[in-house]
Amino acid sequence: MNTSASAPATELSYLSGFGNQHSSEAVPGALPRGRNSPQQAPQGLYAELISGTAFTAPRAQNLRTWVYRRRPSVVVSGYRACAQAGWTTGAAGGVLVPPDPLRWSPFPLLEEGSPPTDFVQGLRTVVANGDPDAHIGMAALVYGANTSMQRCAFVNADAEMLLVPQEGALLITTELGCLHVRPGEVALLPRGMAFKVDLPEGAAKGYAAENYGAPFRLPELGPIGSNGLANPRDFLAPVAAFESESESEFEPGPYRLLKKQGGHFWQAEQAQSPFNVVAWHGNLVPCKYDTARFMVIGSISFDHPDPSIFTVLSSPSDTPGTANCDFVIFPPRWLVMEDTFRPPWYHRNLMSEFMGLVQGQYDAKPQGFRPGGASLHNAYVPHGPDTEAFAKASNATLTPHKLDDTLAFMFESRWRFLPTAWAMQCGALQVDYARCWDGLRDGAQA
Repeated sequence: MNTSASAPATELSYLSGFGNQHSSEAVPGALPRGRNSPQQAPQGLYAELISGTAFTAPRAQNLRTWVYRRRPSVVVSGYRACAQAGWTTGAAGGVLVPPDPLRWSPFPLLEEGSPPTDFVQGLRTVVANGDPDAHIGMAALVYGANTSMQRCAFVNADAEMLLVPQEGALLITTELGCLHVRPGEVALLPRGMAFKVDLPEGAAKGYAAENYGAPFRLPELGPIGSNGLANPRDFLAPVAAFESESESEFEPGPYRLLKKQGGHFWQAEQAQSPFNVVAWHGNLVPCKYDTARFMVIGSISFDHPDPSIFTVLSSPSDTPGTANCDFVIFPPRWLVMEDTFRPPWYHRNLMSEFMGLVQGQYDAKPQGFRPGGASLHNAYVPHGPDTEAFAKASNATLTPHKLDDTLAFMFESRWRFLPTAWAMQCGALQVDYARCWDGLRDGAQA
């Protein structure tokens, strides 16, 4: 087992299963047997409970993890306010825009000559809705980082975070252990749990979501049956690993602890590393998922299925079947439908859609939608294939065709997204986006 939270990514081990009751210890005998909080925890450790749901949540939805650490997290100096430019929270951080379709070229992150920027400093909110204090809504962000967080840790008390790397790998140290996450994989980090991000391959860019609402869970499968989409065993949680001060590659000294709560940022100092958990057990865990393991299900006769068939994770709302946030991917897959317009059809939805592109092309927008960019189609804003995609798909020979070397994703929410001032003014907004449909002819004159 790893006994250092800064172990090389190539040496990491994982526990398998989404929602499982895991247990792990970095030092044999550090985990109590038969009870959670003995009068004296093994090896002089401190027992501490981290809850991800209310104590009285239904058993099937209850999330909590017991950790056994060298010093408890209460040992911290007082917090003071600090600034975090570019990271706004909820609908209150957005600006009013007309109900137009919006699209962005790759965002201006880590431009030549950029100063040292770590993961937290490099986050920028693009769109958001809801209110974290009301536990509703979400935000979509982008990040660009060129330096590791070193002796700095971050706690998001507003939201769980879903990270979608687009360029460069992330080595994420959490209180429960480490995750090495490459482009094509995603990481899910629980609300309220400390983490830091190192850059094992140098500079990194990508996307992130803040989920203010109910924790992400696997979607129900209904008539699909017991298998398909994202399978639980393919989600990987870390094994226990604690940071040894004597083995740290960084200069010893206090940790800077950053916390986001109610949309405000605070900082404090902690003499010890927050990554000092020697053993733990529970089901509130960070995890990663390789999107290449998604079992794509689609039509093998005719018509294009609803995009909900590509849902990886879902945060439910108080209205059954209408998500606070869905995380949807469009990975490589075969198209075999007969007498069918194979790209997504033109549509107006109740749900609002924020899309990003990790690699390759998106079949409905072969031009203009590029890796590192994004699009926004709010509720009932019409959208669909551009003129080029429509013409190509309408006249294609319908042989089996594989969409390869592509990975797009969507954050879908029942709440309307508001873009931030930065998103509208950063220079990436494509002001002529809607012109991609100008060439569509009057069907009556075809």
